[in-house]
Amino acid sequence: MTEDRLPTLLASEPYWTVRALREQGSRFYRALGEALEAADLTNRRRIYEAWTDEVWEFYERGLRLAAARASGEG
Repeated sequence: MTEDRLPTLLASEPYWTVRALREQGSRFYRALGEALEAADLTNRRRIYEAWTDEVWEFYERGLRLAAARASGEG
């Protein structure tokens, strides 16, 4: 399952994942969001490879935030 997630994460725009990390994460995950936002593609890959499952959770939260914004809820 992790193998399927990495290409999806790499192909996605990190904005909503970073936003979810900042808004909904612990202090550690907020810092990870800051690192993800500042990362170039090589370092973004490193973050995704090291923390695939954790980042995936916030990727999904980010999708929900984006959907809520699009529907006028957020």
